[in-house]
Amino acid sequence: MAMTQTRRLGIFLALALVMAATRIHHFAAMPDASWAVFFLAGFWLRGSARWAFPLLMAEAVLVDYLVITGQGMDFWSHYCVSPAYWALVPAYASLWLGGNWLARHQRGLHVSTLGLAAVALLAGELVCYVISNGSFYWVSNSVPQPRSLGAWAVNLGDWYLPFLGTTALYVAIGAVLHVLVIQLARTLGHAAPRGLRH
Repeated sequence: MAMTQTRRLGIFLALALVMAATRIHHFAAMPDASWAVFFLAGFWLRGSARWAFPLLMAEAVLVDYLVITGQGMDFWSHYCVSPAYWALVPAYASLWLGGNWLARHQRGLHVSTLGLAAVALLAGELVCYVISNGSFYWVSNSVPQPRSLGAWAVNLGDWYLPFLGTTALYVAIGAVLHVLVIQLARTLGHAAPRGLRH
C-alpha cells in the first residue's frame, strides 16, 4: 500500500490525537501513550521526520504546559520540569529511530518482522528510558541529595517495567491495526474491478 502524503497526514493526526488524549493523564486509568506514539511515528512516517517529529515534540510540551498551568501551577517550577526536561528530545528521538530502523528492515507481514519489532522496541525504549530517567535523576533539583549510582539503579528498576509494559501494549495495538489495514487493503484490492486496482 503506497504511503501518500494524505495517508501520512492522516496517520500523524491519529497519533497526535492519541498522545493528546493520553498524555493529559500520565498515570491514570489510560496511561500515557507518548513513547509508543514516537516509536510508531518513526515506523509509519519514515521520511517525514523533518516536520512530524518537531510537531509531535511541540505537542508533548504544549500538553504538559496546559496540564500544569491548568492546575494553577507555574510550568517551570513543577516537579517534572527542570533542565532535564529538554532531554526528552533525544529520548523521544531514540524511539523514533527505533521505529524508523524497523521500517527499513522489516519484510512485510512475516514472523521475522515480529522479532525485529521486539528488538527495535526494546532498544529504542531502553535508550529512551535511560536518557529520560537518568537526566531527571542527575540534573533535576526534585531529586534529593546525595545521589549515587546505586540509588539511580534502584530508581531505574522501580519504573522500567511499567514504562516498558505500557509502551509495548500501545505498540501492539498499533501493530494489530497495521495488519488489519493491510489485510483490508489487500481484500479490497482483489475485489476491485481490474481497471480500478493500483
